[in-house]
Amino acid sequence: MSRSESEIRTPQRPRRPRSAPDGQSFYNGIMSKREFQTEVSQLLHLIVHSLYSHPEIFLRELISNASDALDKLRHLTLTEEAFKDFPFQPRIDIEIDEAAGTLTFADTGIGMNEYDLIENLGTIARSGTKNFLSQLSGDARKDSNLIGQFGVGFYSAFMVADRIEVTSRKAGEEQAWRWSSDGKTGFEIEPAQRETSGATILLHLNEEGKEYANGWRLRDLVKKYSNHIAFPIFLTYDKSEWNAEEKKSTTVRTTEQVNAASALWRRPKSELTDEDYKEMYKSISGDFQDPLFWFHTRAEGNLDYTTLFYIPAKAPLDLFHSDYKVGVKLYVKRVFIMDDARELLPQYLRFVRGIIDSEDLPLNVSREILQQNRVLASIRTASVKKILSELKSIAANQPEKYQEFVAQYNRLLKEGLYSDYANRETLLDLIRFKSTKVDGLTSLAEVKTRMAAGQKSIYYITGGAENLLRTSPLLEIYRKKEIEVLILDDEVDEIVFSGVDKYEEIDLKAVNKASTSDDLKDESTPEADETERLKPLLEHLKTALGDRVKDIRPSVRLADSPSCIVFDEEEPSLQMQQMLRAMGQKEVPAPRPTLEINPHHEIVQKLLARTDDSLTQDAAFMLFDQALLLEGVPLPDPAAFVQRLNRVLNHSI
Repeated sequence: MSRSESEIRTPQRPRRPRSAPDGQSFYNGIMSKREFQTEVSQLLHLIVHSLYSHPEIFLRELISNASDALDKLRHLTLTEEAFKDFPFQPRIDIEIDEAAGTLTFADTGIGMNEYDLIENLGTIARSGTKNFLSQLSGDARKDSNLIGQFGVGFYSAFMVADRIEVTSRKAGEEQAWRWSSDGKTGFEIEPAQRETSGATILLHLNEEGKEYANGWRLRDLVKKYSNHIAFPIFLTYDKSEWNAEEKKSTTVRTTEQVNAASALWRRPKSELTDEDYKEMYKSISGDFQDPLFWFHTRAEGNLDYTTLFYIPAKAPLDLFHSDYKVGVKLYVKRVFIMDDARELLPQYLRFVRGIIDSEDLPLNVSREILQQNRVLASIRTASVKKILSELKSIAANQPEKYQEFVAQYNRLLKEGLYSDYANRETLLDLIRFKSTKVDGLTSLAEVKTRMAAGQKSIYYITGGAENLLRTSPLLEIYRKKEIEVLILDDEVDEIVFSGVDKYEEIDLKAVNKASTSDDLKDESTPEADETERLKPLLEHLKTALGDRVKDIRPSVRLADSPSCIVFDEEEPSLQMQQMLRAMGQKEVPAPRPTLEINPHHEIVQKLLARTDDSLTQDAAFMLFDQALLLEGVPLPDPAAFVQRLNRVLNHSI
């Protein structure tokens, strides 16, 4: 039951959609029957039939939704003039009726009107949420972890109920509305009565859900999952008490507060257990797995703020969607402000979940103000440094645990190299790389310790799949000299590392750049003599290939292959050009590669002995085309390549 900020800020005038789903007015005052959006129907079927392994999570999800609604109304009463005198008595009530087989959740929060009920309980608005269904594995335990991540936790109540009624009244409005459904094909909407703003959710429990119509059971679950909720949670149930005078048990209808009702992140770390932190994480993130790590910080001085950050064990599934869900909530003086502000942390840390609670920001801070607020900028800078320094400490002291982190978030840290220059050195220490020297992943610090005697730089290769990169002819001389090369096969690598030229004063160089050949030359490397000897052949090849190449020259980097292509330092590779076009850039610069030939290869030696004939021309194109193929680049004219290959084969047989 997520509610957007825009819906909170304009509670007095319910927003109307451009058109109702069935062409009728939303405000016709009579019962309206509607069908679920297709994705909702699929989701409900999945929850009821597949995610039965964690039925108790419905409790946490409904309480979490109620807490969000209270947070948002409290924010209105503190920041909006129209709500300054609004009667706000925050509480969450849970009531058990064993005889009727029902369970009721009620809050005094922001509430919903008819349109909100339809939008929030009848449709799935986020495109990322729709992808929920495509991510399912068939494993009930794994799939249950997806519910909360995609903000559809309300529907988990259908695991324990065969019918749900939601009666809600939006703050600032007089009319209440009732939404009801059996969780199968659709739902009904009708006018209703409610004395105060907020929502009441009535669950008609099914056979599996009746175990939760028990006061002791429910009290334990609330303490387990929602003890940290900052608003009081009251449980009303039939409690058995021993009557000493009558010497028998009597049943007394009892209402008692069952949670601590304090902001966990404001409590001293010494008072909190690992279980406290884990349950807090699960509540704010919707995840069902324990987090990998958490970092709890209290800062006092020029700025007074508290942060509690979590690293999920698995990367949230919408990380690479444009509408990814922000994972950090902003509070001011323990008052919830917003949970969708992308200004709180840089984009490459969008996997972080948690809370920032500031004593110095104004309660009426808006998203526009956040973008230029110095207080938030300082908190953000300090928070980024804290997260990265904690990760660096874990990498040093818990390397196996850090590998679990890298498996999920290595690519995102690489994004940081491109956007966060201030923390580049730390990020370079945190990122891990594939290598020609070791199995698994390695760090730049470890690569530095393995540098060969006289090695001038740390080398890497980009531009395609790992298997293509490992077999690239560009690596031949490095293997021969036993020099380590990093294999960068992520799509973002070429963009990111083209802007990173050093690590601790050591140059970082791509082996597919022309200038790298200077590092490979030594006293045994023939230069002028080799060029002069090959001059006739080089001229023939240049004539044949024309403007397809910038230059043709002898190579010092080839050992076994006859040819390869390289680019000048500032030019994008062929793979980069393809990527830019795929991203929608129409006018992509098309620099020409330099073709390098191996002066010692048998093919080159034989071509040198030939005159400029048609076979030499075919060979020129084939040397160039095979270099393209080894780079993983589609040939511009496959038919012409096949014709040349056939002519060469015919000549050699």
